[in-house]
Amino acid sequence: MNYNLNPFINGLEQLNIHPSDEQLVKFIMYYEMLIEKNKVMNLTAITEFNDVVEKHFLDSVSLIQVKNFDDPIRVIDLGTGAGFPGIPLKIMFPNLKVTLMDSLNKRILFLQDVISKLKLDDITAVHGRAEEAGKNPLYREQYDLCVSRAVANISTLSEYCLPFVKVGGQFISYKSSVIDEELSAGKKSIHLLGGKLDRVYKFSLPDSNIERSFVMIDKVSNTPKRYPRKAGTPGKEPL
Repeated sequence: MNYNLNPFINGLEQLNIHPSDEQLVKFIMYYEMLIEKNKVMNLTAITEFNDVVEKHFLDSVSLIQVKNFDDPIRVIDLGTGAGFPGIPLKIMFPNLKVTLMDSLNKRILFLQDVISKLKLDDITAVHGRAEEAGKNPLYREQYDLCVSRAVANISTLSEYCLPFVKVGGQFISYKSSVIDEELSAGKKSIHLLGGKLDRVYKFSLPDSNIERSFVMIDKVSNTPKRYPRKAGTPGKEPL
C-alpha cells in the first residue's frame, strides 16, 4: 500500500528530526502491524494513517523538544498500551535503552512481535503492574527517564512512575494542555514520592491545532519504601 509520507516528514522536520528511509519503513511496518492486530484486540481508536502519524507518532517523538537523546539513557514507558511513546522514540532515537511495561499480557505479546519484526535492539516489553514492578529491585529506581501517556491524574501517575526513576532522573507525563488544576492537586504527591516539578512545556503538534503539554518532574530524593501502594489504591485514593 502507498502512503503519503510528506506530512509525516514535514512534521518531523518541524521538530528538527531528519528521518532515514529505514526509519520511515519501520514506522510503516509498525502502523500496518498495529492496524492488523487492532482487528482482533483493542489497541487504538485511531486507525487512519495520517491520524496515527499525527496523534501517535508525532506526539510520541515530540518529546525531543524538551529532552536530549544523544546519550544512551535508560527509559521506561509505563502503561505503554500499543507502544506509545516508547516504540516511536526507539525507532527515531535508536541508542535509547527502552523498557515497555503494560499490565495486559496480550499487548506485551503484540509489542514483542513488533520489536522482533522491526529488528529493534536494546528494547524489551515486560508484563507487569506498576504497583508490583515499582517495588521490584530489577526496576525500582533504575531509570534515567520514565515516560507515560497513560490516562490518569498526575497524582496517581506520579505514584506509578516516580518509583522507577533514579535520583537525578526525570518523569515526564504526556498531557493535554488543560493541566493547571490537576497539577495543583498533585503537588503534595509529587513531593511525597521524592519528586519536584521542574516545569510544564506547552506546545501544539506540527501543522495542527492539537494542544499538548509535557509535565516534567525531577527525581530529587528516593521514593519512600511504602510507595507504590498495593494494586488499585493509587487510582482510587490519590495521595
